[in-house]
Amino acid sequence: MPPGSPSLLRIEIDLELQRLSLYRGETLVEAVSVSTAARGPGELNGSGCTPRGLHRIRLKVGQGCPSGAVFRARRWTGEIYSDALAAATPQRDWILSRILWLTGCEPGRNRGGAVDTLRRFVYIHGCPETEPMGVPRSRGCIRMRNADVIRLCDLVPVGCPVLIG
Repeated sequence: MPPGSPSLLRIEIDLELQRLSLYRGETLVEAVSVSTAARGPGELNGSGCTPRGLHRIRLKVGQGCPSGAVFRARRWTGEIYSDALAAATPQRDWILSRILWLTGCEPGRNRGGAVDTLRRFVYIHGCPETEPMGVPRSRGCIRMRNADVIRLCDLVPVGCPVLIG
């Protein structure tokens, strides 16, 4: 592969630091604050925890949608996030702008059975700008600022490795 090939990209998510780092080979391309699970790390279905280990991006959703596009079941609802929309549905778990759907690569740890990341619908996704970054607050996913997740989605290919630990 030639230098700069997308296949050399990888994502590392540090749960302790609440940081997502994008690497091209051994070179750090970008690092941004994120928000992972309020319940901490864990792999079990229904735990609300962020799964650890090696993953890959299985699917990218939302390319071409506007920043703040609201997703339900990985489909754009046609809505754009706003304070009024949030006030009307205060309990909604906001998945905005882009979705990078993760699949586990380690059978028995994050793939298959009761620990399957894909079946748990664990994503890297955008969230309201009012949500703090650098603090674990999600329901298991990795939340990012909308501009950051849009940029990341544009940079990484499906299949890109994602190491969470």
